[in-house]
Amino acid sequence: MWVGLSILTALAAASTDAWTKKFFGDGDAVTMAFYPLAYSLPLFALSLPFVPVPALDAVFWWCFALSIPINCFSFVLYMEAIRLSPLSLTVPFLTLTPAFLVITGYTILGERASPAAVLGIAVIVFGGYLLNAPAARHGLLHPLRAIATEKGSAMMIGVALIYSFSAVLGKKAILHSSPLFFGMFFFLLQNFFLVGWAWATGAVRRGGLFRASAVFKGILVGVLYYLHVVLHVWAISMTQAAYMIALKRLSAVFGVLYGGWLFREKHLAWRLTGAAMMVAGAAIIAWAG
Repeated sequence: MWVGLSILTALAAASTDAWTKKFFGDGDAVTMAFYPLAYSLPLFALSLPFVPVPALDAVFWWCFALSIPINCFSFVLYMEAIRLSPLSLTVPFLTLTPAFLVITGYTILGERASPAAVLGIAVIVFGGYLLNAPAARHGLLHPLRAIATEKGSAMMIGVALIYSFSAVLGKKAILHSSPLFFGMFFFLLQNFFLVGWAWATGAVRRGGLFRASAVFKGILVGVLYYLHVVLHVWAISMTQAAYMIALKRLSAVFGVLYGGWLFREKHLAWRLTGAAMMVAGAAIIAWAG
């Protein structure tokens, strides 16, 4: 059952990205972040009273407190990445998170990567190269330069790096609570703080939330974001986190497909191949760990 739930998590994540970009991509990153968070906030608030509250210790609270600002910042950066660049050149770079985890694990914890994990990193890098393979007609190194010059791609690599740190904090908080409680409580507060900040600072127009043209769109992206979180914590509670996350990275493939469907993005075959290879690399690292 966890396999199906993990794939549905990937589809919900990719759908949230695609429809948020489609409906609100003409605004800035804060506006894009505001709508899925604002419209999912009531759903998290209504769900939390039905979630059993585990015993919470000091470790949970400091991990939780550190995770909130880190994830708020990374979510806005994530929205900016998909706003600036095609989905097929941004979302696949999230697969770099497990590769960065191998590096941070060695740097911080002294954990040595297995040969299989190193192979997984190499597969991810090659997949990233294939995303920009058409640029190779200008030279074999040009696809790598294209990654650096594509602002959204560079930002998403930064998001993946941030996630490699926040994932450690989130995992520790879950171990000192429960997946379902952490998912509901964390995203309730994350959404509340980011929506409240955007509202209080005037980063979004206050009347825009209730415009008739925005309500249906907001409800759709809000429900998709809520489903993404619920499916994620449900699936991850049923199996090892590494296995679930490896399948969730199929969101990269779904993101490329959405890019071709909704935005008529080019070079779809190359980008789909590259995204699939990057997902495969992430899976190799997960199972090697």
